[in-house]
Amino acid sequence: MRTVITPLQAWQVILGGICGLVLSIGMARFAYTPLLPALQMQTGLSDAGAGALAAVNYAGYITGALAAAWIDDVRWRHRLYSMGLWMSLLTVAGMALSTWLPNWALWRFLGGLCGATGMLLGAGLVLGWLMRQGRRPELGVHFIGLGLGIVVSAVGVWAISQIWSLWSDQWLAMAAVGLVFFVPAWLWRPPVPPLAAPAQASGGAYKVSRRWMWTMAGSYFAAGWGFVISATFTVAIVEREPALAGQGALAWALVGLAAMPAVFLWDKAARRWGDTRALLLAFGLQTLSVILPAVSGSLAAALGGALGYGATFIGIVSLTLALVGRRAPQNPGKAMARLTLSYGAAQVIAPVVAGAMAQSTGSFKSALWLTAAVMALGMALLATLPDEGPG
Repeated sequence: MRTVITPLQAWQVILGGICGLVLSIGMARFAYTPLLPALQMQTGLSDAGAGALAAVNYAGYITGALAAAWIDDVRWRHRLYSMGLWMSLLTVAGMALSTWLPNWALWRFLGGLCGATGMLLGAGLVLGWLMRQGRRPELGVHFIGLGLGIVVSAVGVWAISQIWSLWSDQWLAMAAVGLVFFVPAWLWRPPVPPLAAPAQASGGAYKVSRRWMWTMAGSYFAAGWGFVISATFTVAIVEREPALAGQGALAWALVGLAAMPAVFLWDKAARRWGDTRALLLAFGLQTLSVILPAVSGSLAAALGGALGYGATFIGIVSLTLALVGRRAPQNPGKAMARLTLSYGAAQVIAPVVAGAMAQSTGSFKSALWLTAAVMALGMALLATLPDEGPG
């Protein structure tokens, strides 16, 4: 007797994609941020070493983006996404195995690969499924997983730290938390898309000029720089302020709480004002959120910066990836991956620069000002984006 496979419902595919992002980004990437202070305090890891590990993570991410940009076979894209789900758990648990820096570097690199599978392959599979079902081709709801991943990492690490103080126990416990999200992410993966015929693969895609792609890549590089500095060092920046010690987890949780509802608002903003204007607004607000903790060491500035960062980075990512994905409907994940190479390049460079600047000055303020300048340049570049028709 043949087994009848029941087609997945829209809510299952979307929820499965959200849980996949919690695993591949929230666990394999974002858990590092709230776990970093304990890791540094108990193992002696320096600021430069912390920045280097963050850069290794993003080297893994950009390697995954290169692979995603190269692989055409949708069956392999689906297999790699599936592999990234369970590998995400292993990369978190693996950090607890030793205090040898190369061991940490290996697991952070693999965690970056997992992040690329969730962010690019997963988003591409979900967006492709939505378009095949005749649904609105937006990724706002899907990217709730980014904000939720931040909240899970912040609240999870805070709760775990109340029970286990040893840094290695905290990493193992976070891996166990990830199992909660692994089950729905695995069971409700978007189905393998049908193979496109050659005529379909070459036709029907909206053609854009090289100028459009290079302009988007340049602005997305700036967005990647702004994203990674806050994603890596938000908790550490807050904890370094004497008056704010112990408030790092709160600031990181606020990032996620701001990101979750913001995805809907940015989708609405794009529908009303257009993608480019909505992106410009998100760039401007994120630049302000970076400046706040640079000009003031108060709790209000730290929390305001965290809220602003959470509410804006999610819009930049969601709007950019959905925009480029709609212009390549036959393989949206591949188009997203190509653009993400510039985002990933910034994520490799920025933490190393910021970590070295913090180590030499004893403060993250100079790194924050540099980040604000890079974001402003990205915003200026985005303002020159040619209008080549609807996305």
